[in-house]
Amino acid sequence: MDADQVLQKPVGNSEITKKNILIAAMHEFAEYGDSGARIDRIAKRANANKSLIFRYFTNKEVLYENALREAYKQIRLGEEVLELDQLEPFDAIRALMRFTMDHYLKAPWFLRLVATENLRRGQTIEKMENIASLQSPLIAQLRSVLKRGEEAGLFREGVDPTNLYILIASFFFFPISNTYTLPVVFGVEVGDPQWLEQHLAASETMILAYLKK
Repeated sequence: MDADQVLQKPVGNSEITKKNILIAAMHEFAEYGDSGARIDRIAKRANANKSLIFRYFTNKEVLYENALREAYKQIRLGEEVLELDQLEPFDAIRALMRFTMDHYLKAPWFLRLVATENLRRGQTIEKMENIASLQSPLIAQLRSVLKRGEEAGLFREGVDPTNLYILIASFFFFPISNTYTLPVVFGVEVGDPQWLEQHLAASETMILAYLKK
């Protein structure tokens, strides 16, 4: 979702202002990287003055850290809404896969922020407090889905939920993060909706075959 579509009018509300700054920062760091990002552009997009940004986040590095955390928080919140525990095991896996693809498409800044942090060799995320706890609810949901699948005789035993999620994410992270290069190198229009649906269907087939007993 574009930042301009989600920014709210602050009307004196500090929490809304902070949220607007974080949304603007996510897009700025995703577009220009940590070194190219500019506080004045973030302030303009967030409709906030620079002094407020420094009051809330101290400096550019702290703002980057909070923007990165917010990016992870948003994808995790989206996954929680899926209520995987309420779905049949196969349907739960399909729902997670579609959400993952759709989120990467609708929030390309997430992929770019992750890429930026990897270019930084994880120097911010490794110091980030409680980042693992953000991932825990998803892994717990997946573990429950896998257990239910085993008990129903649908899934094989011993599938690690963390490894499963990494596998699912990789099916979509690679093509969507390489939207500009793959068409040139391989002539594959990875941004075409029809191609994406075919890729999703093929990915589902492979993941479900991997899980089946």
